[in-house]
Amino acid sequence: MKRIVLGVQYDGTPWQGWQTQPDGKTVQDRLEFALQKFTQGKVSTICAGRTDSGVHALEQVVHFDTPLARDTSSWVRGLNAFLPTSIAVRWACEVPHAEVSAHVDGDQQFHARFSATARTYNYLLYNSPVRSPLLVNKAGWAFRPLDLALMQKAARHFVGTHDFSAFRAIECQARSPVRSMYEVDIARSGELIVFTLRANAFLHHMVRNMIGSLVFVGIGKQPPDWIADLLLQKDRSRAAPTFMPDGLYLAKVEYGEKWNLPQQQSKILPWL
Repeated sequence: MKRIVLGVQYDGTPWQGWQTQPDGKTVQDRLEFALQKFTQGKVSTICAGRTDSGVHALEQVVHFDTPLARDTSSWVRGLNAFLPTSIAVRWACEVPHAEVSAHVDGDQQFHARFSATARTYNYLLYNSPVRSPLLVNKAGWAFRPLDLALMQKAARHFVGTHDFSAFRAIECQARSPVRSMYEVDIARSGELIVFTLRANAFLHHMVRNMIGSLVFVGIGKQPPDWIADLLLQKDRSRAAPTFMPDGLYLAKVEYGEKWNLPQQQSKILPWL
């Protein structure tokens, strides 16, 4: 049995998130359909992190097991032949796989989710009085002017290990709300603002809830230190509403060098 890892990029607009659903309208369902067509057998996939409906991925990492031997280029070309234009396999590779037990030991075998050491999300926000039809479903929109300096000051409170209960969805199933945030960067290019958030892991809706609260600070509705108060209060109802999914991108999932994955550096837009 071989373990194959894929780097998958997708536009989440037409899909109901990553995770398989009964109606089959998810990225996972469509990828597994392509795998079935290509391998002539049922194949189950495991991803680095589930994305919600409307959320995009610059590089989602997926693994699956198969007895078939194929060149890495064959996996890329073969699967893409059965995928819609909104989903593409960018790269493929084989990793060491030890069939030891159902328990996954990250030191013995690669696992798309459990071997990951960090994850990075980007949020693309269009800040203009008038919406742009060219950025529909690709960027969030804030029509009020945003103060970049205030948002940057507020974002510093997120860095570190915290209880993120104030920024997790009610339906979040994570055992612990504690996460380690390594970086929150906010940069502006004209009317576009790019948020970069890097952490060991994220809670359900955590990024969108953080963006919503940073926008509240940016429009002057709350001071920067409000973020510190929210982290201490651990009360979701006190934070801003969940921001729209349109501008959210799973940008990168990090793994140890020993796995030697051919990961690519992708940008939301080439000029950013």
